[in-house]
Amino acid sequence: MLGMVRALWAYRGFILGSVKREFQSKYQNSLLGAAWTVLNPLAMIVVYTVIFSQVMRTRLPGADNSFAYSIHLCAGVLTWGLFAEIVSRAQNTFIDNSNLLKKLSFPRLCLPVIVVANALVNFGIVFGLFTLFLLVSGNFPGLAYLALLPTLALLVMFAVGLGVTLGVLNVFFRDVGQFFGIFLNFWFWLTPIVYSVSILPERVRHWVHLNPMARLMESYQTILVQGRWPDWTSLWPVLVLAILLCVLALRLFRRHAGEMVDEL
Repeated sequence: MLGMVRALWAYRGFILGSVKREFQSKYQNSLLGAAWTVLNPLAMIVVYTVIFSQVMRTRLPGADNSFAYSIHLCAGVLTWGLFAEIVSRAQNTFIDNSNLLKKLSFPRLCLPVIVVANALVNFGIVFGLFTLFLLVSGNFPGLAYLALLPTLALLVMFAVGLGVTLGVLNVFFRDVGQFFGIFLNFWFWLTPIVYSVSILPERVRHWVHLNPMARLMESYQTILVQGRWPDWTSLWPVLVLAILLCVLALRLFRRHAGEMVDEL
């Protein structure tokens, strides 16, 4: 493990350069350039706020704040977006960079690290604007906001373990990527993001909590909507699953790293 960390550190210039090039390439031929990184998420936040808090007058059960549902929705959609981006791109990263893998010699794990770094840059911009909205609207959750750090770290860990596992399998079985793309859409709607768990029948809630992403989404919504610390005990199963997936991903990668280049 220490050897792997040293190898990644030795190639930090390659990782940072790749992240920078991808960010710049998005807006290379655009008149507004990097301004789109602010305008796109800003437009999304405005739409969610105006439509769901003003036009539709949607309310969360037990919440009297007119922005409560908008914050509930953004808390789920933005963090789900981070998860989906990491997993979706990680499962294709070895295939998408096949030419690079064949021509250059570098630690293969640089590729998932680049995926995570790019996703975090995109998420940081969007969530920074969302945080500004919380401050301006008087809905900032206070000290509970700090709980986002460990819960987001857990989400990234879970996404990396799942994404790299799928990425290795996808090299040998291309149906894996196609199937997971469909499954991800169903997974979104089976996770309490657009709706609240509290509106579901009691017998259904137990099954919803078997979904690890449901536990994470509830944590973000508890922090950002209610301004409270999440129930840490509810996240232990997610932590265990994330660790198991990371171990599985590492074992699969080490065992098949050489074979992957031949398959690509």
